[in-house]
Amino acid sequence: MRFLKGHGTENDFVILPDPEGEVDVSAALVAKICDRRAGIGADGVLRVARTKHSHEVSDQAGEAEWFMDYRNADGSVAEMCGNGVRVFARYLLDAGLEHASEFAIATRGGVRRVRIEPNGDVTVDMGKPVVHGESVATLGGHEYPGIHVDMGNPHLACSIGDPVAQLELTHGPGFDTGVFPAGVNVELFNAVGVSRAVMRVYERGSGETRSCGTGAVATAVAAAHLSGDTTGTWTIEVLGGTLTVILDEDTSYLSGPAVIVASGELMLAE
Repeated sequence: MRFLKGHGTENDFVILPDPEGEVDVSAALVAKICDRRAGIGADGVLRVARTKHSHEVSDQAGEAEWFMDYRNADGSVAEMCGNGVRVFARYLLDAGLEHASEFAIATRGGVRRVRIEPNGDVTVDMGKPVVHGESVATLGGHEYPGIHVDMGNPHLACSIGDPVAQLELTHGPGFDTGVFPAGVNVELFNAVGVSRAVMRVYERGSGETRSCGTGAVATAVAAAHLSGDTTGTWTIEVLGGTLTVILDEDTSYLSGPAVIVASGELMLAE
């Protein structure tokens, strides 16, 4: 099986081209691929299939030719991945599967439109964030109040008093399973200036990652609510770089670099 490797602000993915939708990517195989010692190593897998061959999203075929089948590092299926969409878009362009500077991608969280900027960055329309209220994350004996934000996948974005650089995130933060029965991505952030925040994230199914696109948007949404202004442009600093989030009355946009770094032949077996 052919593969490629790419990343967006060091949120890294293995890309599996499967245009006709013929490959059965099991959870066990995804976990082996993403293993950083026994496999290729990644935060997740992006399978590239034509939307019309993908029964889950075949209703989106009229809007988007390609479906991003995203799996977390443990093999679990995820609804959305903001950095993954941007890396997926970069692959489609580099492979000659898309040619325009703007096009649509099908995901389990709905169709996402992407735009290639003049400097090479990839911007994706992430849709309108949905704020469901407040909840609490627990970590190291501390409780951190946060805001529950739905980005097509669930997030709990918590503004904390402690510097995020000092946090111990080898284990996932605790959360209210009654609020998040399918798990949740937890963002812990510090506001560090006007419309700027520093964030770390623990993703369900992947652990702490160097970046999270949907998490960056959720962080901007939470920080904006705390500031009293729910629109505007936010700079989100993650371990792997910097992302830009634009919030307006109707939707949200995520922008940043996305690159393909390697390709090869996958020889792992289940």
